[in-house]
Amino acid sequence: MIFLPPSVRGFQARYIVFSTWMDHLPFGYDLVDALRPSVVVELGTQAGLSYFVLCQSVAENQIPAKCFAVDTWRGDGHTGAYDDATFRKVDAHNSEHYSEFSTLLRMLFEEAVPRFDEESIDLLHIDGFHSYEAVRDDFETWYPKVRPGGVVIFHDVMARLADFGAWRFWREIAGKHDSFMFNHGFGLGVLRKPGGPSIDAPLLRLIFDGTPEEHERLRAFYIHAAEYQDLLRRVARNNKS
Repeated sequence: MIFLPPSVRGFQARYIVFSTWMDHLPFGYDLVDALRPSVVVELGTQAGLSYFVLCQSVAENQIPAKCFAVDTWRGDGHTGAYDDATFRKVDAHNSEHYSEFSTLLRMLFEEAVPRFDEESIDLLHIDGFHSYEAVRDDFETWYPKVRPGGVVIFHDVMARLADFGAWRFWREIAGKHDSFMFNHGFGLGVLRKPGGPSIDAPLLRLIFDGTPEEHERLRAFYIHAAEYQDLLRRVARNNKS
């Protein structure tokens, strides 16, 4: 299968802040293009790196989607507390670039749940508090909101520090679903809810129907894609200095 995703055809992240999600920016961009979602929800946005690459893909690939970021923007036991400057920066970027389709929901996850109908979310990103119990509760609470054939992504499924438990929950559920994991960086788990239309997009076929050899090549491809993005950022910084 020839795989030439949009991230290798001129993509550069418009919004950059420090985050371990930096390792997955090309994949996040390509996943949105492949899935063509109507509704995207991110649980745990903090400074906005992952959320805004999803929004950028929606905008640049002309996808008629609605995007929602859910966060208190106060911090937690893993991120540490932070002041209102983080939210103001996220809100300013959102207002300038994505206000037509993107909404910031400044609230607890459980307060946001009633805003979404059952089986209405096409892409759900779980990246809130990272204890085992919190990740499990987020998944169990929000999974009914994901449409059949929809995709759930979990950040930090390789992070085994402090009381992080996303890796343990991912290990429990991955074998019970169509799933795939990127091992580089802090890891990213990708899970597909059963049902829905047949998979047509090449990226989704590679993820959920690919052979072990294709999976290894896909992992290698996105490691190189992230490294290439880092090189572009370095070149841009050097040109400014």
